Amino acid sequence: MKKEYSIEDLEKKANEIRQDIIKMLVKAGSGHSAGPLGMADVFTALYFKVLKHDPKNPSWEERDRLILSNGHICPVRYAAMAEAGYFPKSLLETFRSIDSLLEGHPSVKKIPALETSSGPLGEGLSQACGFALGARIDKKENDYHVWCLMSDAEQQEGMTWEAAMLAGKYRLNNLTGIIDRNNIQIDGFTEDIMPLEPLREKYEAFGWHVMEMNGHDMQEIINTLEEAKSIKEKPTLIVSHNTPGKGVSFMENKFEWHGVPPNAEQAKQALEELQERL
Repeated sequence: MKKEYSIEDLEKKANEIRQDIIKMLVKAGSGHSAGPLGMADVFTALYFKVLKHDPKNPSWEERDRLILSNGHICPVRYAAMAEAGYFPKSLLETFRSIDSLLEGHPSVKKIPALETSSGPLGEGLSQACGFALGARIDKKENDYHVWCLMSDAEQQEGMTWEAAMLAGKYRLNNLTGIIDRNNIQIDGFTEDIMPLEPLREKYEAFGWHVMEMNGHDMQEIINTLEEAKSIKEKPTLIVSHNTPGKGVSFMENKFEWHGVPPNAEQAKQALEELQERL
């Protein structure tokens, strides 16, 4: 039987996942900070409340499929999976090490329950469409849901919009996309580099049902994700408004932390701030 967690329990887990992310990054000496910290609440809600999955049976046929398109934020997925029991938390210490299962961009050959490898941005939604169409062809579209997590900056990729158009055409109602709308990318703010707005209206024009949520309000996250599964007329997109670097004062809303890990002193300060939040 699936364990039930209170909102407070989930908020504590998200905090612990953020601490694990900091520990992973400082030990590796490389990796991305802002995105993983910003998505900790969403991943916590998915793995401990919303996803249909079984860590003891990662290849369960009826599991929900979770596609991580923006693979560079994998520290948050690794930390959430370890917390959920897919592998020992001690494995997190090997992140980005030679021969580690936990590569800097996830490999489907290394980790149980990863549906795809990811790295090149813009491919995830196309892959998710393939999973959703496959479920329909196999007459299993009611057996599991396909989730696709994307960055906002990869909405600048043409392939993303080809997939969005296809999903709209085939009315893939077993597919939900989640955009990490944190407004940053490696070179600056998205609206300075290549403006994305009006993002909601664009997806609606492609035939999607679009919802928005505060990506740091645990109850709102759960309500929105659960509602997305109930939409049966068309594919659903959730624009999750997130703060990059959430929980660490000197990282929040700083695009400079997109692809930079903390040093030992910065990690110490970050962990102290996160522990105070508990």
